[in-house]
Amino acid sequence: MAHGRWPSWVYDVGSEPDLRFSLANERTFLAWIRTALALLAGGVALDAVELPGSDVLQQVLAVGVVVLGLGCAVMSWVRWASTERAMRLRLPLPSTTVLAVFAVAMVLFAAALVVLVL
Repeated sequence: MAHGRWPSWVYDVGSEPDLRFSLANERTFLAWIRTALALLAGGVALDAVELPGSDVLQQVLAVGVVVLGLGCAVMSWVRWASTERAMRLRLPLPSTTVLAVFAVAMVLFAAALVVLVL
């Protein structure tokens, strides 16, 4: 048991995994956080820049990209925690279905942006 470590539902079970795996999990988490920050910045930029086309579509895209960034940040933390817990319990790592959904959303937003600027 790792007293005082948060979140307890992750750290108060199982045994310590190899540090290399925990640190790799943390690096992956940080990479997703960088992606979330880039999406947030992209959404703000999309709202600030004048583009040809519909202002309504531009605002919808800007809000959508910001929401995608927020979702990415939440997903990254949940993914880190569930992976860390699985490693501690020596269980198979969780599936990555949410990453496929994220990729489809990114493709849809990119296609809408192309439509906006044409």
